Amino acid sequence: MSQTILIVDDERRMVSLLQSYLMQEGYRVVTAYNGREALEVADKENPDLVVLDIMMPEMNGYDFMHAHRSEKDTPIIMLTAKVEDDDKIVGLELGADDYVTKPFKPRELMARVRNVLRRAGKNKPAGETLKVLDLSLDRETREVLVSGRSADLTPSEFDLLAALMSTPGKVFSRLDLLDVIQGVRYEGYERTIDTHIKNLRAKIESDPRKPKYVETVYGVGYRLRKQ
Repeated sequence: MSQTILIVDDERRMVSLLQSYLMQEGYRVVTAYNGREALEVADKENPDLVVLDIMMPEMNGYDFMHAHRSEKDTPIIMLTAKVEDDDKIVGLELGADDYVTKPFKPRELMARVRNVLRRAGKNKPAGETLKVLDLSLDRETREVLVSGRSADLTPSEFDLLAALMSTPGKVFSRLDLLDVIQGVRYEGYERTIDTHIKNLRAKIESDPRKPKYVETVYGVGYRLRKQ
């Protein structure tokens, strides 16, 4: 069965173009032209991925993410004409998994769609459970437990934690972690790792300001504490 992708953009020409490319790749595509309509479509269609514009009438992309993330953990790729880092960081803090800045090449977006879907576990790897301290991570079911309590992570947060748990004590640079979640090394995206780590800590740490699991190695990157 084809995976379903929801395209949300108030530019109808853009929606039509993306729909054509995605359908050629074999995806089922549903569409919406503002955030409010997108919430209704997402609830009805339960898409595997949302490709989301930020600046839209009625309800913008940020508000959509805030409302949608309170109910579901569907992967989200932001489409934004904004080039300021702070604007992208806001989207990532709200739970976006990746972003593409307009104008973009359709092939770049298609590659990011495949990558985010892969990370979301639609093509699941062989089962393996990682256990470190009182953290438990199941690669097959993509379930994370913290002291027996379930933690609801986005695909990016899950993959970052899986990488850190795979080698406790190893220091991963931000570029190393970008390889994990995007498959590319691009220095312009380094700040996104800090945002994903901040979000991850908020979900697994009892006090994110004094993390006991994911430690910062200043000037280098991050590591998972061994004991």
